[in-house]
Amino acid sequence: MDERGGEISLARGCTELAERAVASTPGSCAAAVTLTDATGGPLAGAPEGPAAAVTHPDVSGLVAVQWEYEEGPVPGALASGEPVVAGDVLRETRWPRFRAMALQRGLRACATFPYRHDGAVLTVSLYAFRPEGLDGVVAGSGPQLAELAAAVLGRDRRYRDALVEVEQLNSALRSRPVVDQACGIVMGHERCGPEEAFDLLRALSQRTNRKLSELAEAIVRNRGRGVEEHLGKLRNSR
Repeated sequence: MDERGGEISLARGCTELAERAVASTPGSCAAAVTLTDATGGPLAGAPEGPAAAVTHPDVSGLVAVQWEYEEGPVPGALASGEPVVAGDVLRETRWPRFRAMALQRGLRACATFPYRHDGAVLTVSLYAFRPEGLDGVVAGSGPQLAELAAAVLGRDRRYRDALVEVEQLNSALRSRPVVDQACGIVMGHERCGPEEAFDLLRALSQRTNRKLSELAEAIVRNRGRGVEEHLGKLRNSR
């Protein structure tokens, strides 16, 4: 799984979640999904920007104004950890900038659900044209949305785990040449083959509590000076 493929997969999952949220919620006309860390900031390894998916371009502006001014149902849900509902945006006084933009788009009701897992927070926001158009959405659609959100968050976890694995592999590839050089130095000191030299390096790494790559760099940098003493101590300890 490469980084690009993982990003596409995660973004697709967020888009599917937004579309299914609208389809499964009577009265809703649009939805937005965000994926952030617990503070509402960008999530490492997630698609760029906190707005992961929307079902209509106009909703992107609503998400953006909430991040810019830190007001609206999404920041409210992130702060409280509970669903935030506005039955009639026209009467809403908590978020003046969000209220103005929502009314410009003809939206009169909204509801945002937060879902937390392993340092990530996914929010699903639903919008409706009619006042009180999302009455009962917390009880009616909440459980189904939670199940869908859990699937996306699981995908996010797998994606971030894959990124860690890729970075570890890249690090190993970058360090391989210097490890080979250090093995050559050990082979010269011990008159041994490459496999035994690598085993000695690994044992010395464990004994000194140093990463293998860092130990190899030190041996190469010092041109093997001092390594014979360390290897002698290692032999004596066995």
